[in-house]
Amino acid sequence: MGKLIRAITQDGAVAAYALDSKDMVQKIVDIHRTSAVVTAALGRLLSGASIMGSMLKGEHDSITLRISGGGPAGILLAVADSNGNARGYVENPVVEIPLNEKGKLDVGGAVGRQGVLRVLKDLNLREPYVGNTPIVSGEIAEDIARYLASSEQIPSVCALGVLVDTDLSVKAAGGFILQLLPAADEGIITRLEENIKKIPSVTTMLDAGNSPEDLLHRALEGFEVEFLDERTAAYTCDCSRERVENALHSMRNEELEAMIAEDGGAEVRCHFCGKTYSFDVEALRNLMH
Repeated sequence: MGKLIRAITQDGAVAAYALDSKDMVQKIVDIHRTSAVVTAALGRLLSGASIMGSMLKGEHDSITLRISGGGPAGILLAVADSNGNARGYVENPVVEIPLNEKGKLDVGGAVGRQGVLRVLKDLNLREPYVGNTPIVSGEIAEDIARYLASSEQIPSVCALGVLVDTDLSVKAAGGFILQLLPAADEGIITRLEENIKKIPSVTTMLDAGNSPEDLLHRALEGFEVEFLDERTAAYTCDCSRERVENALHSMRNEELEAMIAEDGGAEVRCHFCGKTYSFDVEALRNLMH
């Protein structure tokens, strides 16, 4: 289970969110069998979606982050609910490319830098909110910060990281988002910038045993921090046989007949969790209309 916390500075100037998502990102490896750089990329996107999901107000609200940068990983997708539970999918789970100039996993190279980050918020209104921003670096955190600043008009700091071990398991994962509230003045912005410059990376801190609270204390050094709540978040999928049946039922009878004739039934695999739903000939005929 992941640990997600929300906080605010006592002067009301900064809203803060932090997450330890090691177990959630390990699920990505277990389900999708991702290579190291793809684990890092999708893990960052999943962590960002989880934090942004926790910002939603409604119990049944959800958020989807979709990034398509033209890189070899293809499209990456992460969906989160308002409790921070999330699930993810990547078009090409295995990508092998050289390390970047810093000797780190080249997430930007795997994702690509020519495309958009699309954010879809389902707030249970008639139409979902959709925002698109050009990709800044493909490193995920910078792209999310750009989206928050340009589409939601909220100046934000976003730091996300995934540390992959030599056996491809996840050693550490998580991140934080800091958002400036209307009470923030130039002095507060300067203090935040100075803090961010001198703190270690997210994965360095988490791998050393620091908690999400510790991350925020480091990022908000010099501020009085009030922790609002703590919750557990998990990699969860809401797929079900009923949902798959509804999807098949919406297809034309000719398409279902083709499945029967060509394959003698249908097997539908969930992109997010890998679960497979099988339908024999009789089941498919019962779904015709």
